[in-house]
Amino acid sequence: MSSSTTSTTLYGGASGRRVTVRDLTAAKERGERWPMVTAYDAMTAKVFDSAGIPVLLVGDSAAMVVYGYDSTLPVTVDDLLPLTAAVVRGSSRALVVADLPFGSYQGSPRQALESATRFMKEAGAHAVKLEGGRRVLPQVEALVSAGVPVMAHLGLTPQSVNVMGGYRVQGRGQAGDELMADAKDLERAGAFSVVLECVPADLAQRVTTSLAIPTIGIGAGAATDAQVLVWQDLMGLTPRPAKFVKRYADLDTELDRAVRAFADDVVSGAFPAPEHSYQ
Repeated sequence: MSSSTTSTTLYGGASGRRVTVRDLTAAKERGERWPMVTAYDAMTAKVFDSAGIPVLLVGDSAAMVVYGYDSTLPVTVDDLLPLTAAVVRGSSRALVVADLPFGSYQGSPRQALESATRFMKEAGAHAVKLEGGRRVLPQVEALVSAGVPVMAHLGLTPQSVNVMGGYRVQGRGQAGDELMADAKDLERAGAFSVVLECVPADLAQRVTTSLAIPTIGIGAGAATDAQVLVWQDLMGLTPRPAKFVKRYADLDTELDRAVRAFADDVVSGAFPAPEHSYQ
């Protein structure tokens, strides 16, 4: 890869500075697709950052994969702040986006700004993500006006799963027109990108074509500008992943094998060996 290519390529590009929202827009203008992965701790953040992942999302999915809840609803700002700070410390190039959890922004633009300010000041996040369409436009406008970059999220919005009646594909029929209108409104309000979750591929393609800001797909087909997955899903740690997940490793099996081997060595006395002991 030439130096000129390295300096402009978003995925795996040059280090030395953080990726910015302007870099994401420039990538869309070039037609360059890019990956986004969740991260919740410094060690995995460092691995993903070193691999060239340009955007790391500290998702409210931490409620399930870190804290063991059965949905994203219980997790709080105080739960996510230390995780976000760890991801920022563990990375040097990636743009770190913090999810605003359920109940931390829906009440008013002022509440949204107070929550986002904590993520920016206390954890060092570079942007925040929130769910919803036209109902959160005042929040998006307030955040952007205050200097907080906002990633929007449409389609299946897990924080609204109880209203939606479960984890279902969104945007079919007339609902697709409403989602398109929401996406355009969010762009006008100042959002720098929009996640499209569990929407028909043709709708995601139309939204992507109609927006100047990047779209990030998760269960939204291949036409979006970027793709995001929860890292535990793509690494094979999730027992029953969603249809849109592709497993790229089988860490569940490998971790099981390794911990059993360690336990067997302890029981047999093979570990620690002399080379693991101090004389």
